[in-house]
Amino acid sequence: MKSDYRMSFENAPSVKTHLPGPKSEELIKRQDSLETESRTYTKSFKLAVKRARGSTIEDVDGNLFIDWFAGICVMNLGHANPIVRKAMIDQIDGIVHINELPTEARINFIETLVSTLPGSLKNRAKVMFTVTGADACEAAIALARHVTKKKTIVAFGGAYHGVAGDIVGATANYHYRDYAGLSLQNFHHLPYPYTYRFPLKVRKEDVSKVVVDQLEYLLRDPYSGAGAVGGVLVEPIQGEGGYIVPPDDFLPMLREVTDKYSVPLIVDEIQSGVGRTGKIWASEYSGITPDIVCISKSIGGGIPTSMIAYREEYDKGLPGGFHFGTYRGNPVALAAGNAVLNFLKNSDLLEHVRSEGSRIKSRFEEFSREFAGIGEVRGRGFMIGTEIVKNRETKEPDPALALKVKEEMFRRGVLMHTCGHYGNVMRYMSPLTIEKDLVDRGLEIFRDAFSSASGK
Repeated sequence: MKSDYRMSFENAPSVKTHLPGPKSEELIKRQDSLETESRTYTKSFKLAVKRARGSTIEDVDGNLFIDWFAGICVMNLGHANPIVRKAMIDQIDGIVHINELPTEARINFIETLVSTLPGSLKNRAKVMFTVTGADACEAAIALARHVTKKKTIVAFGGAYHGVAGDIVGATANYHYRDYAGLSLQNFHHLPYPYTYRFPLKVRKEDVSKVVVDQLEYLLRDPYSGAGAVGGVLVEPIQGEGGYIVPPDDFLPMLREVTDKYSVPLIVDEIQSGVGRTGKIWASEYSGITPDIVCISKSIGGGIPTSMIAYREEYDKGLPGGFHFGTYRGNPVALAAGNAVLNFLKNSDLLEHVRSEGSRIKSRFEEFSREFAGIGEVRGRGFMIGTEIVKNRETKEPDPALALKVKEEMFRRGVLMHTCGHYGNVMRYMSPLTIEKDLVDRGLEIFRDAFSSASGK
């Protein structure tokens, strides 16, 4: 990647105190006394943040960390990216909040966004603003139901589409619904083509066909038990489910069947989009055109915002206030988003992510040949999963070892998080702008941490 400046701190990682350091420990205690115990990330990374630059974070005790976390793929262009930062500051000097009325930031963003969309949505889509990723997915299924007048949404095992409102029914992990007061009514899950752990005994090359044949059965047979299907919601690469890359034929086959039965195909690009895989949208690799695209996370450059983009004809007759809210389309977030997308369009960053991502994946594959506890390495671009197992033959997951690796990496100054059905997948999701020396230092730390955690 061509660059005239370095955003990250030079000498990261540098851990000078025990973790958490004394100042961090004091702030954590104050947080614990006031904030909910349901927090999760503070259990993984015991530090209090002072500032962040590029792909590095400094805590209040002066310790420097390499960031392979990126706020869960929110900071794709790095912390304090000067281009994004300038766009935010310039917009703050204009207007920070207004409801729906046109601003230059809003119109510029929409025009840039639609110019990037996959397939025939490019330059022909409508946009509806939302606030969070869950809100975008909620709007998407509501739109699909409005268009088809059918209620059932088909989603997939391992899916994560958020935990707010009705969309929690599409998120596969049942514990998110424990206190939501919502049932699985009007949602039906099929297996995702997770070839490493596919639940049916079929040939690897037949996995996509088996899944899509099951979908066609639901669409064709009124006695399938699924109900009238109003939409299919899918991640082009599963995020929280384990950084699972489906076979190349999966999305094209899914598109063919949904076209055949006139069912909207909703593609959730919240984690996989905005350059994460080396293309602006992960679904571009398959050559399909989604009917609805869900967008959030990195699109706001760190400011919460989200949206859906969808076929123009879906907008016809859509009632006023169909999906409404005070904070949708914040001007500062949209100014940042316009800067993010233009940077991706006009730089060589995407090409860099593809080539550097391939190199990083190869290094993790080298580690898998060294350590028997690594069952599979998979991914695309900077979305790379390393699945940790107790036994390669049985593929028994080892979440305890994954947790130890994460803790050992943190102790050595690298933030790396887990995901997966069993919490046993280490995921590489650094900012796309990370400097090569930080990548290589982090990879050596991963190797040392894995060796220490596994006793090898």
